[in-house]
Amino acid sequence: MWLAALQLISGRRWPENRDQIANLLAQLPAERPLLALLPENFALFGERQGYLDGAEVPGDGPIQHQLAEWARHYGIWLVAGAMPTRIDGESRIHTSSLVFNPDGKCCGLYHKLHLFDVDVADSHGRYRESETFTAGEQPVVVDSPFGALGLSICYDLRFPELYRTLVAHGAKVLLVPAAFTRATGAAHWEPLLRARAIENQCWVVAAGQGGDHETGRETYGHSMIIDPWGRVVACQESGPAVVMAPFDPQHATQLAARMPVLQHARLMNLNAE
Repeated sequence: MWLAALQLISGRRWPENRDQIANLLAQLPAERPLLALLPENFALFGERQGYLDGAEVPGDGPIQHQLAEWARHYGIWLVAGAMPTRIDGESRIHTSSLVFNPDGKCCGLYHKLHLFDVDVADSHGRYRESETFTAGEQPVVVDSPFGALGLSICYDLRFPELYRTLVAHGAKVLLVPAAFTRATGAAHWEPLLRARAIENQCWVVAAGQGGDHETGRETYGHSMIIDPWGRVVACQESGPAVVMAPFDPQHATQLAARMPVLQHARLMNLNAE
């Protein structure tokens, strides 16, 4: 069993990004089952109007059709890290993860809960996702041969309560597609990912954008796979690449038996007398 994170340097146009993804998928090993995670903005990485124009209705559209075909052709679990999806009757859109099984069926859809409205000390400076996107409302867990998959997107990583909720609903593998800025990534990316793995005793698969984009954006990369003990077992600093690690489903089970952190967790009411 294999876990794979595909690191990209996506641009504004789907055809070029599609070719980049196809080249990486062709590098996957033959063994199955295999889960492959694409990063945030894998299909379109640009400005507001590009996302609005390229957004698809969930369940239909050329990007989703291609994702389904890849999943069937390679016989893999393919998680589309984040792409723009339309909302009926609204001018803003969702940024969404979609999970495709080896039959090409979309069996999971998650809308990003936490929107990146921050100021960063980089060349871009101001980020306001809420001007384009609407936040999702529900955490999502999807059953798979790897155990339940807990879905998240990029800025969600800073909110540990989301991941504890996913684990409470059975998640065994936490997925983090991202486009972390170079500045925030250098400071926080790996510490946050390792913390989510350690505190939840889960595998973490993190697929990032990794390089200089045609829009002027600079992304951190460092796509990685982390085991339930918090060890980085595979990582790629920058550039398009496949980051892979064998998956041992017993690792987390054995760790939880020795150190039952989740059983020991207590919710503290700070307002209690």
